[in-house]
Parts: sequence; C-alpha cells; structure tokens
Amino acid sequence: MFAACADPKSIEGLTWAMCYLTSGKHQDFYWSFVTVLVLLAITAPTALAMGFAGATAARSHVAPISWLGKIYIWMVRGVPDIVFFLFFVIALDQVIEYAKSAAVCPSTDPYPWQGLEFRVCQAAKVPLSSASPFAHKLYGFALAVVTFAIVFGAFAANVIYGAMQAVPRAQLETAEAYGMSRAQVFRRILVPQMWVYALPGLGNLWMILIKATPLLFLLGVKDIVYYARELGGSKTQSYEYPHGDWRLWYFLGLMVFYLVFTRVSEIGLTRLTRRLSHGQATAGGEALRKAAT
Repeated sequence: MFAACADPKSIEGLTWAMCYLTSGKHQDFYWSFVTVLVLLAITAPTALAMGFAGATAARSHVAPISWLGKIYIWMVRGVPDIVFFLFFVIALDQVIEYAKSAAVCPSTDPYPWQGLEFRVCQAAKVPLSSASPFAHKLYGFALAVVTFAIVFGAFAANVIYGAMQAVPRAQLETAEAYGMSRAQVFRRILVPQMWVYALPGLGNLWMILIKATPLLFLLGVKDIVYYARELGGSKTQSYEYPHGDWRLWYFLGLMVFYLVFTRVSEIGLTRLTRRLSHGQATAGGEALRKAAT
C-alpha cells in the first residue's frame, strides 16, 4: 500500500484506482493466478505419469494387473468430475486423519465414524489446529492436486491406452523377430511411437484441465474465481473501497486470461505435434513430407 492510500475515502480518480488495485485483497487475487499455474505445473506431469501407469497396467498380460488398470480408467471416467472432486477430497481427508488417529489417539477413544459424523482426537487433525494458516492452505492445495491428478490421470490413461493400440502390430512383431524381449519392444518401439498418436488426445485433455481449474473453488482453495466473485461484488460504505457490482468486469478479465492461456497452449501443442510427427508413418508425418516436396 502507498502512503496516499492510508485513507481510501479521501482520495479519488487515478489515485483511488491505483490504491484499489494494490490493496491487500487484490494482491491475494494476483497470487491466486500463481496458484492456478502451480496447480497445472504439478498436476499435468503427475496425471500423465498416472495415465501412463494406468495404460501400461491395462495392457499387462497379468490378469489382476490388467483388471486394476481397466477398473481405474472405467471407474474414474464414469463418475462426473464434480461429484468425484467433492467426494474424494472428503474421503481422502478422513482416511489420512483415521490413519494418524490410530497412531496418536488413545485406544480408549470411540471409533472415528459415529453414524454420519467423523471425529478424531485433536492430535490426529491434519493439519493441527495450532498450525499456521499457510499450512492449512498448503494441505488443501495438496488434496486438490491429488484429486486433479487421479481424475485426469484416468482420462490420460484412456488416451495413452488407445495410442498404444494404434501402433502397428507388424512393427512390434518385427522387433520380436529380431530377438527383442517384450520389455525392449515396449521401451524402444511402442513407447516412442505411441506419443504421436496420443498427443492430440493429450492436447485436448490439457485444454480441459486448464478450464477445470475453477473447480479449485469447490475444493476450498481460494482461487481466481473466488477472488473475482469477492472483489467484484457490491461493496457498501462500510468497506474501504465501496463500489457497485463489478463482477462482470472481473469475470471478463478471467475470460481473457483463459483465452490467452489456451491460445498459447494451442500454439505450443501444434509445434510439438509437428516435431514428433516428423518422419513418422502417420497423417501428420505424411503432410510434412508433402510440404517439404
């Protein structure tokens, strides 16, 4: 805050706007954009790793492992995202506290689940009630990352599984005929080529992930949607910076942010697709060869 902003009701014009846009709440609003970007930076590779593991499990020749991979894909994809988000965060939180209660709570304490209520001793709370506000925010954010990774990992697994199936079987059989083991064929032939087929679907999934970040608000994380609603709502004279209903402008700003972000992502994905398609026996690779001639 600037010195001129000490008494907001005594200023006006550009000074009022400058003070308003640099207030503590607005600084939290600006940091919430960083929260969204950090979520994407952590969730995207985590979901991709889970998707790869799920797809690999689904292709396994060991029946229980294959069933596990397919059930993971089917179960998560079959439940609406918002239902899974709201249910899983609560369930995961209770499982963590239940595991901790078994170690730190007295054995004489009642069973944590009492009908529809869940109660553990104060020492088993995660985080503890004495923890800093930052610890509470970090814990909520971590739960959100895990939830996003599991949900979008299932969709990524479905995409990668289809991409693995799209790699010509003749190439895999040729590699086996040259004496390669199944592990070598998987690592040297299947995985390098399947990314070309998976990238369009993964690109669409990345776009969906970007647009799903407002669900952070439902998970208790104060994201850009939360602050846009709070700051844009009507403020009476009891507030430092009274104003009318400005939610339209705040949400318009969010729309521009997401449009720019998705457009930059499209450009990056297009360049990556061209790079991976070079020399490949795919429609993209054929288009590059024709363009070169």
